[in-house]
Amino acid sequence: MSEIMAKTNSRKTKFSEIWNLPNVLTYGRIAAVPGVAGLLMYGGNSARWFALAIFLAAAITDFFDGYLARKWQQQSSLGIMLDPIADKVLVAVVLLVLSADGILFGGHIWAAIIILAREVLVSGLREYLGGLQVSVPVTQIAKWKTTVQLVAIGFLIAGPAGDRVVPGITEIGIAGLWVAAGLTLYTGYDYFRAGMRHVVDEE
Repeated sequence: MSEIMAKTNSRKTKFSEIWNLPNVLTYGRIAAVPGVAGLLMYGGNSARWFALAIFLAAAITDFFDGYLARKWQQQSSLGIMLDPIADKVLVAVVLLVLSADGILFGGHIWAAIIILAREVLVSGLREYLGGLQVSVPVTQIAKWKTTVQLVAIGFLIAGPAGDRVVPGITEIGIAGLWVAAGLTLYTGYDYFRAGMRHVVDEE
């Protein structure tokens, strides 16, 4: 009897860890990716406003999933793994679609390349350091970078639809993306400098 109760409690614990609210918010952010991308590729001003609404909702969950997990002590290995993946997939896919759409053009595509390259390199570094049981904490500047990046992408999603309401929305988004790219380079260097110390020590 005690074994059956133990197994039942174990299943309940696993279910609550997988389907707690912070994790559900993270799942929602991942699910938002094809919605935003599909609407942008569909085209038209109405589609852009719907895409922006979904993107903003997803961006807000980026704050609340971590906050609620800490406040309610519902942090889980699954959530810790999926949270940064959800962020990176959302940003990467939207930047790719914006580039294909022509909102990001010419030299401005380099801002997107810098951001995407940094995310890949830092993810690789984190994975390597994870094998060494070393964690690299997220800095305050990295949090500002993420905020600026999401705001800039929001302006770019509005793009031509936003320009019809307030001229210059697209230009503001492009300028913001370059600011985010600059912060990306700085934080990327900061992470690699901190990470390389552990790599050298290990060797």
